[in-house]
Amino acid sequence: MPRAWQPYLLLARVDRPIGTWLLFLPGVWGILLARPGWAEGVRLVLLFGLGSLVMRAAGCVVNDLWDRDIDRMVARTAGRPLASGALRPRHALALLIILLLAGLAVLLQLNGLAQALGVASLGLVGLYPLAKRVTWWPQLVMGFTFGFGAPMGYAAGAGHLDMAWGLIYAAAIAWDLGFDTIYAHQDREDDALIGVKSTARLLGERTRPFLAVCYAVAILLLAASGFFAGLTIWFFVALAWPAVLLARQVQRLDIHDPALCLSLFRANRDVGLTVALALLAGQP
Repeated sequence: MPRAWQPYLLLARVDRPIGTWLLFLPGVWGILLARPGWAEGVRLVLLFGLGSLVMRAAGCVVNDLWDRDIDRMVARTAGRPLASGALRPRHALALLIILLLAGLAVLLQLNGLAQALGVASLGLVGLYPLAKRVTWWPQLVMGFTFGFGAPMGYAAGAGHLDMAWGLIYAAAIAWDLGFDTIYAHQDREDDALIGVKSTARLLGERTRPFLAVCYAVAILLLAASGFFAGLTIWFFVALAWPAVLLARQVQRLDIHDPALCLSLFRANRDVGLTVALALLAGQP
């Protein structure tokens, strides 16, 4: 890309698509659970793909604006465009406006209920970066934020709220809480030095059993959402695949190996995809 564009693309994390996947996949879950019909389902998946790309980028811009002073003190984030001085806050704000306008264009293609939920999610996007300053549970706040695609997808596909809607959202939150705790272990020592809170610091050596609980709850809630949505037995059979992948993460976890933590975090793209395949398999 042109050299002048590169800091903006890095600010938007275009070089790190895993975040876009992890925002996009719960939305796919919600759409598939709602069963809107194949043509409408494909349209919604494409819209959610584009929306996930631009809104994840917008969230990264907001995060880096809040955290630019903290990022300078953390080895993993010191090279980010705002922390390093490659971009000024005014440049980031200009990019944020463009991204939000693109997100609005996508949102206007959805039904009224999904639009209302999309507007409500902006509060989470704005507040999530502050959570690490005030609570030991910023990863839970991240779960509410990144998992919001699941209820939005369901609302976009079904046009109403019900028990399955709440269960798929809760499943996404539990899944996000687990994998973001793994991710936070990369920065545990730097976070302790600068006073930033996280579930990784709170739990320490107790992370493995906590992760097992998070992932088990996510699978159980996914199963419950499929039951209330009337999916076939094949959904529950296929749900064993992501359950095995999650169990393997718990078994392999070593909180003292940052490279492994990053690898396990990234492995959740495949978990999300296998959940989506299970939802497809269970279509009546």
